[in-house]
Amino acid sequence: MERETPELVAPATFLRGEEGASPESVRARFERMIRRMQAEVCAELEAVEGGASDGGGAALFREDAWTRPGGGGGISRVLQGGRVFEKAAVNVSVVYGVMPPEAYRAARPEAAAAAGGEKAGPVPFFAAGVSSVIHPVNPFAPTMHFNYRYFETEAPKDIVEDDAPFSADAPGAPRQWWFGGGTDLTPSYIIEEDIKHFHSHRGERRGVGGIFFDDLSDYDQKTLLQFATECADSVLPAYIPIIERRKDIPFTEEHKAWQQLRRGRYVEFNLVYDRGTTFGLKTGGRIESILVSLPLTARWEYDHKPEVGSEEWKLLDTCINPKEWIRLVQKFLLFQYLTIKMSLWSLYGSWAHCLHVRRNAIFFFLFCLVAM
Repeated sequence: MERETPELVAPATFLRGEEGASPESVRARFERMIRRMQAEVCAELEAVEGGASDGGGAALFREDAWTRPGGGGGISRVLQGGRVFEKAAVNVSVVYGVMPPEAYRAARPEAAAAAGGEKAGPVPFFAAGVSSVIHPVNPFAPTMHFNYRYFETEAPKDIVEDDAPFSADAPGAPRQWWFGGGTDLTPSYIIEEDIKHFHSHRGERRGVGGIFFDDLSDYDQKTLLQFATECADSVLPAYIPIIERRKDIPFTEEHKAWQQLRRGRYVEFNLVYDRGTTFGLKTGGRIESILVSLPLTARWEYDHKPEVGSEEWKLLDTCINPKEWIRLVQKFLLFQYLTIKMSLWSLYGSWAHCLHVRRNAIFFFLFCLVAM
């Protein structure tokens, strides 16, 4: 297993050679985007911490930079023990090299299954992404998770789909590439105003809303890079207003105990089902960075069942039985409005330009499609 090397200062880029010398490559542009997002999210969370009303010094992010012998590296930023945020982590990584077959199967289960059980050798890969989990102190303020990533593989011929799309305008494009990511909200208590501001395993959902996509390679790379960028840029406007409304609500020890139980379930989902966690562990990734999404504190009680009709029961019921947070008529009207808008945009510029001009509209358009 490769071990990371700590760095006193993060390099200007984790790319090297030809990729590092090509600032307009998809790899270089994606790295710039995720590093910008990391800086913006950390600055915004520190500003919220600094504006807390209880006095004293606000918690700040600690930064650790690291590199991999096989190629690439990352930057981990973590805030712990804050007045508003119990723990917040915002990580970026840009790694490449050769992954073992089991890691490829974790990253591309469908493609690996198509090989009919044949064992493939090590697979060259490139992976870059930004990932964050934010755990507030107040039980009425929801946890939020987001990650946006770009992946390339030079998969062996025996496990490459015949119709795997690639970017015709990218010289030397890999046999397989895709974008993935999403943002979701995980509250301990249902506050519909907050959830409407935002939208499986174990018979219940981890949270109550968001947007997710994976294996996205239907358009050219530049278009999908712009799409991922616009989604990422929607994170702070979607979350910070909720935190500002909820961070100072009074709560009891009973509220806190329920929050701890829900965080125990959050740990379960991340360790058992999360695809990114599985990939990181199987590629010998940096353990501190992989497990940084876990909360500082959590709780497990055997077969805990909240009282039917209680606020805690309402949250659990929503996770087990998904609810329509946006009315069908509203979704239909928004869908129609955006369809017309996109038709008009296509007359005046490229699809990528349309995404740039109307980022929030595109985000909500996809949100509505997921929720329908």
